[in-house]
Amino acid sequence: MNSIYNKLTTLDFVIVASYLVALLVIGYVVSMKQRKKSETLFLAGNSLNWYSIGFNMWGTNVGPSSLLAFASIGYATGIVAGNFEWYAFVFLLLLAMVFAPRYIASKVSTMPEYMGKRYGDSTQNILAWYALVKILVSWLSLGLFSGGVLVRQILGIPMWQSVTVLVIFSGIFTFAGGLKAIAKVNVFQMILLIVVSLTLSFLGLQKLGGIDVLIAKTPSNFWNLVRPSDDAHYPWPAILLGYPVAAVAFFCTDQSMVQSVLGAKNLEQGQLGVNFIGWLKVMALPLFILPGILCYALYPELGSNSDLAYMTMVTNLFPSGMNGLVICVMIAVLVGTIGSSLNALSTVFTNDIYVKKINPTATIQDQIRIGRLTIAAGCVFAILIAVAIDNIKGQNLFNIFQAVLGFLAPSLSVVFLLSVFWKRTTKKAVNATLSWGSAFSLFIGVLYLWIFPADKYPVWPHFLLISFYIFAVLLITAVIISLTDKNPEVNVSDETDIPKTSKKVKLLFGLLGLTILALYLVFNGN
Repeated sequence: MNSIYNKLTTLDFVIVASYLVALLVIGYVVSMKQRKKSETLFLAGNSLNWYSIGFNMWGTNVGPSSLLAFASIGYATGIVAGNFEWYAFVFLLLLAMVFAPRYIASKVSTMPEYMGKRYGDSTQNILAWYALVKILVSWLSLGLFSGGVLVRQILGIPMWQSVTVLVIFSGIFTFAGGLKAIAKVNVFQMILLIVVSLTLSFLGLQKLGGIDVLIAKTPSNFWNLVRPSDDAHYPWPAILLGYPVAAVAFFCTDQSMVQSVLGAKNLEQGQLGVNFIGWLKVMALPLFILPGILCYALYPELGSNSDLAYMTMVTNLFPSGMNGLVICVMIAVLVGTIGSSLNALSTVFTNDIYVKKINPTATIQDQIRIGRLTIAAGCVFAILIAVAIDNIKGQNLFNIFQAVLGFLAPSLSVVFLLSVFWKRTTKKAVNATLSWGSAFSLFIGVLYLWIFPADKYPVWPHFLLISFYIFAVLLITAVIISLTDKNPEVNVSDETDIPKTSKKVKLLFGLLGLTILALYLVFNGN
């Protein structure tokens, strides 16, 4: 067995078992109450206020996978991963000021519906299929993979067994109504994860002897956000040019992220919610990255196994029983993510594809049957993709996440940016980018990650730069198609009633921007 498993006591396993049984019971009670009430609206009846939106978006963005991945990159390269949280400010600003007012004005509930209003049914269908691929890969498979890494670290079993265990777990929870329980206690679990991480950082600093000792025991470039252009891990051009491609797609166009804003009471509450997640992201360094850097100073023997950093800290610094609590919270949140992804997958396929295109006269029973079959197929595919992701060589957990998202993003970023900023964009250009452009991007991704992996073929540029080059090619192609289209079908939406942004929102984003600027100045002194 592995060293993490050996450090767990009977008390830890009793706590894990008790916690999971308690969740099942809560889930069953919640689901029984739910059956007696009518179902709530998809967008929470447009009743969400700013802090609900901020916590929802942050909870979607941050999970156990973030704890493991950020600690991993912190151990390997220091605070450079802070760019992925702090540079996000620019794209949260773009969502709040440019995209959210248009989404809310168009009164849509999904991203395919928004593009369908502009360019018609064919665009909506292509985007629905692309949404399926994105849910399957970026939410379900990556979530399952990070969960598999966690279970493998704890139990020392192979990846395929780890992910199968998690899928069966998710199935049992779904069947018992447990996902509703996880949703019910999710805020509590996120707060617990925050407390755990802050405690880890505090205990680690205490054991090490303080900040001064930490700085002395780490390379000086560990504390630099901006790295030289020849840096092996994260050169500044890769972050400056490549990260925005994934960030626009993730923050401004991803249904899972945007949905909370669409459910806002009004535009101002939606914008304040987006501002709030920006402030939450400021805390990334002490919460997620510092445990990894502390692990580097305390347990340098991990070497290239940086993915073990977070759980190594947990099992070495926490007392018996606390380890069990941390593990079950992480697994419960992961099961929630996997269950939500399966639910989203079946909803998109059943509503946007099966009922709309294949069987418009489908009964409720037909839809439930197809939804269940979609979930079963999704589980099998997700297990296969998670095992395939595990076979990516020469990359740590954080890099794998960023690389996969980087290859999924270019076509979405091109289409949404052009649709909002250039009225001359045509339907033909949008459809070609979403279909052929996505296929091209994913093909390059498969070549880079599996067929000619970067660790064996060092001729590849940084994966973030590849993402940027794909984005540039697709953008130029879409502009050429639009300009040469002899029968241009252009954006037909009426945007005369876009609501205005309040002074309060502008002031808060100004303050957040100044805070981020200050962080960049402080962490670039060396």
